[in-house]
Amino acid sequence: MTVSANRLELLQIADAVAREKVIDRAIVLAAMEDAIAKAARSRYGAETDIHAEIDPRTGELRLSRHLLVVEDRELDNPATQISLIEARRHNPAAQIGDSISDTLPPFDFGRIAAQSAKQVIVQKVREAERDRQYDEYKDRIGEVINGLVKRVEYGNVIVDMGRAEAVVRRDELIPRETFRPGDRIRAYIYDVRRETRGPQIFLSRTHPQFMAKLFAQEVPEIYDNVVEIKAVARDPGSRAKIAVISRDSSIDPVGACVGMRGSRVQAVVQELQGEKVDIIPWSQDSATFIVNALQPAEVVKVVLDEDSERIEVVVPDEQLSLAIGRRGQNVRLASQLTGWDIDILTENEESERRQKEFTERTGTFMEALDVDEVVGQLLASEGFRSVEEIAFVELAELTSIQGFDEETATEIQSRAQNYLARIEAEQDARRKELGVEDELRAIDGVTTAILVAFGENDIRTIEDLAGCATDDLSGWTERKGQETTRYKGVLDGFEISRQEAENMIVAARLAAGWIEAEPEAEAEAEAEDADAAAVQE
Repeated sequence: MTVSANRLELLQIADAVAREKVIDRAIVLAAMEDAIAKAARSRYGAETDIHAEIDPRTGELRLSRHLLVVEDRELDNPATQISLIEARRHNPAAQIGDSISDTLPPFDFGRIAAQSAKQVIVQKVREAERDRQYDEYKDRIGEVINGLVKRVEYGNVIVDMGRAEAVVRRDELIPRETFRPGDRIRAYIYDVRRETRGPQIFLSRTHPQFMAKLFAQEVPEIYDNVVEIKAVARDPGSRAKIAVISRDSSIDPVGACVGMRGSRVQAVVQELQGEKVDIIPWSQDSATFIVNALQPAEVVKVVLDEDSERIEVVVPDEQLSLAIGRRGQNVRLASQLTGWDIDILTENEESERRQKEFTERTGTFMEALDVDEVVGQLLASEGFRSVEEIAFVELAELTSIQGFDEETATEIQSRAQNYLARIEAEQDARRKELGVEDELRAIDGVTTAILVAFGENDIRTIEDLAGCATDDLSGWTERKGQETTRYKGVLDGFEISRQEAENMIVAARLAAGWIEAEPEAEAEAEAEDADAAAVQE
């Protein structure tokens, strides 16, 4: 074939390929130009700098060879260079470093050259198609798409989305559901990656947001942002919980999601292969939200520990199995939905624990204060939890206890203070024995008991504390699948929050000179020192 034989045929091929692959016609023409230039180099020499240009309107092809203008004495490769004297015969204005274009005559493709040109065109078009697919779908992460199952490979479902292929991996399918080629499938785009073999579009039917998007399609109030989905937790194919809130007080968010006779929620359940859905009203109050999340179980009492984001929930004895759910499903989904670790106790268990704590506190007071059991029980029943509280409470609180006069209250408080002083002395001696430096006392929040804990964990100097991470002091929680493992920290057993532990480390790094205080912090510290001096004066 002569490349100049049929100019319109080039444009027709370019138009057809551009339409079929949904890419720009100019990209196809550029691929053709590269292919023709490569074929021409096989005839004129691999080193020759040959350019091919196809007129996008007429299809006319122009082949040219580009030569670099050099000094006569520097001419060492006639295939790519031309002397200044020779260049000025073509163009009198030519200068050193210019490029001279030399038009080449048309030629016939050989079989090998044609095959090579075809490979170049196919490769360029494929790259353009991949770029187009990636650019089209990278911004569609978070959408639900409909497609046709093209094939199933080792449990992974390959989906034809019309202008691209996507994959639903085996672990992203709802358990026990099967697809065959030709089946329609609906799934959630959760990732799009650019890879060497082309863009990989990953779909999921188990992602929590897949359920949220299905509700948005079925519930107009969600689509219109009148009702908002705040959180979703799923055990795919079995059960799910979804928390909703309404921006319009006249609209019930749960009722809107359920629909007339359950029509809306049933449409979602049917798509999710019968997955049961609990629709829960979201609340800004954590305790209320957690109680709602544990539905259908009834909750008697909740106790929140905001520092560790744990909550104790007390339920009637007969409601325990309902609150936990089969294989812990209900409490696990409630925990995922709320972001809190939930411990469930029955009323009997809570009563036994309270009795145990009462007995332990009574024993502690009897031993520390050298009082009989009646006095110890009185102090425990009044809500005192530690000897420290008794030692530093207002005397009036002790005298208000039935049977305590001022003399008795004063004696008990004195014994409490003496006990604490003795424990302090023992801990300080232990601290010195462990080799913990006095400088650590200057860190805000560090007590003698904490110093002993530091020493027992090889933290003896300011530098040792400065080199710690917050997890070293506070511990951390690790989740693997459905299992949660709690790793203890140095300060486990002390009522120290993660923020307070982090502040200790930062103070140590400042004292060690590892970091510099910010000007605002220094000014605040100086102001506090000045206030303290003024109070002393």
